Amino acid sequence: MVEIVGGPAAWRGPDIVDSPEWKIELTDAHVAELMAALAAVDRPDVGLRDVTKENFVLPTLAPVLAGVVDELVDGRGFVLVRGVPVERLSERQAELMYWGIGLHVGIPIHQKTEDDLLIHIRDQGVDRNDPLVRGFQTSARLDYHADSSDVVALLCIRPAMSGGVSTIVSAVAVHDEIVRRRPDLAEVLYADWWHDRRSGNGPESFFQCPIFGRNDDGKLFAHYGRAYIESAPRGEGVPDLTPAQIEAMDLLDELDNSDGFVLNMNFAPGDIQFLNNYTIMHARTDYQDHPEPERKRDLIRLWLVIDRDLGLPPAFDAGGIVPRAVALAR
Repeated sequence: MVEIVGGPAAWRGPDIVDSPEWKIELTDAHVAELMAALAAVDRPDVGLRDVTKENFVLPTLAPVLAGVVDELVDGRGFVLVRGVPVERLSERQAELMYWGIGLHVGIPIHQKTEDDLLIHIRDQGVDRNDPLVRGFQTSARLDYHADSSDVVALLCIRPAMSGGVSTIVSAVAVHDEIVRRRPDLAEVLYADWWHDRRSGNGPESFFQCPIFGRNDDGKLFAHYGRAYIESAPRGEGVPDLTPAQIEAMDLLDELDNSDGFVLNMNFAPGDIQFLNNYTIMHARTDYQDHPEPERKRDLIRLWLVIDRDLGLPPAFDAGGIVPRAVALAR
């Protein structure tokens, strides 16, 4: 029988919307450290992979970022860091500084190819109905989902002219409400589901994983993205969704979008949002860009693996979702 989880990760948006506890404001000393660390690596012969924790030194900010990891793993599952001085930086400098910050939180992993360790989240004007197009490449609304990493980080360089609000929800709180309302559908969400990476048309694009899983200590892990589940039957041998699966996703989506669960974040330049993909689901409202190219919405995304034993359930630790073993072996 599926049971309620509870704990610090089972928050509800209206209860914490005004709390300062999930926000970290960088001090002048932190910004000075970041500028000094950037100056040490900002040379034409230095690429992202040449920057390490050892040569991107943050004497007082590094312990703060270690605390961010603690909060991601054992707390609410998200943190908003504010005050990265992006307005002083070129695009390359912003990437280097962000990369250096990310290294103090986790190990960056590729997001589509071996060369996309950083991805700019911009409207690329592509066909949003193409099954191989990923939502971040458009300005359309993104439904609630989790990315394929332990942690997803977003640095805001420029917000949109209007819209583009980041909205997050606790997968733990939503899970517990489903258990209360419909324990039969909770059981369905614990079964194996087919997912589509949208990495191509071959078998490597498809994998199986539950939407909810728990480890031996009772800790909850989630992996969800309705669009990527609904497109999975395009894969050879992948069955169509059952009525029970559709009903379970309908309830999950209803709760994900409920005002009683959602927390909205309006990003400002220099904000970094860190999310634990196993306990937080995130979405985005559609947005309208400024007409000038230099003012268009621009976020930079990092996918990170945390160098800790997270106690993942076997179905989440088999390499289908996150290539943790490969990243940690580097």
